[in-house]
Amino acid sequence: MKPVIFGLSGLSLTADERAFFREADPLGYILFGRNVRDRAQLTALTADLRALSGRDDLPVLIDQEGGRVARMAPPEWPAFPAGPAFDALYDKAPSSAIAAAKANGAALGAMLAEVGITVDCAPLLDRRFAETVPAVAERAFGGDAMQVAALGRAMLDGLASAGVVGVVKHMPGHGRAVVDSHYELPVVSASDTELEEDIAPFRTLAGAPMGMTCHVIFKAWDAERPATLSPTVIADVIRSRIGFDGLLMTDDIDMKALSGTPGEKAAAALAAGCDVVLDCWARMDEMVEIAGRIGETSDAARARLDRAMAGVAKPGGVDFAEAIGKRDALLALA
Repeated sequence: MKPVIFGLSGLSLTADERAFFREADPLGYILFGRNVRDRAQLTALTADLRALSGRDDLPVLIDQEGGRVARMAPPEWPAFPAGPAFDALYDKAPSSAIAAAKANGAALGAMLAEVGITVDCAPLLDRRFAETVPAVAERAFGGDAMQVAALGRAMLDGLASAGVVGVVKHMPGHGRAVVDSHYELPVVSASDTELEEDIAPFRTLAGAPMGMTCHVIFKAWDAERPATLSPTVIADVIRSRIGFDGLLMTDDIDMKALSGTPGEKAAAALAAGCDVVLDCWARMDEMVEIAGRIGETSDAARARLDRAMAGVAKPGGVDFAEAIGKRDALLALA
């Protein structure tokens, strides 16, 4: 099994993808809007991926946060609120906001589990600042570390109640970045003391099953390499100071914050200490290069993967309509 999560080009596997994936045996797959049409199509696609891999607990990922980040969208599926909606309620009624976030996570999990998706790339634990780039600010649970951790934990617990694994992101914190790492490399000059508060939500949720790195340089820790490619940040900050021992994946290595070929970036991320590489765009030449540059999944990563996927359950454990109703009644209080 290769330590990489690949994207797919369309609504079903092409013959070339099927042959390549059978040989490469990636750790998992990630789905985007281009892979989603309706319930029947999506259920068939995820079943095909599991059959191809031979693994019932195959990680099938999606970015389904709510708000601007939603691959499964209306009219087939309902729209979900993003982090700021829960932030607004927390200002008035913290316990109600936490309950709403948990109900929201449960509803999201039930929706994903119904179509065979096992991993949601959420919650986002980045703190929001006045200068935070909109790509993060419009999704964040707020600026207070304790609040972000509480709402993030509630969402993780809600997802888990539906048998779906959550991914905390973007470790060790994207909130101070003032440019979008999709397009350029952010450099954060904050001191170690200031950054201590940014890693606090991740430390509180250090027992999360999966985590995702950010492509951000933190000058206080490693002035040359972004977190995804930094052995110092991964070992000293993420694994040690935060205490995270879950499966650690990169953010999409195609993002313009990173330089080099796909294979070079993948190899560098794994060498730095990431467990698995995320490559989203289903470009066959790039996937072939990555598969040729990386080895097999490490024993440590396999153990973390097994622990993470142990909580995946069959759909049916959450009443979707009840969870939506509870969430909406609570959010109306804001």
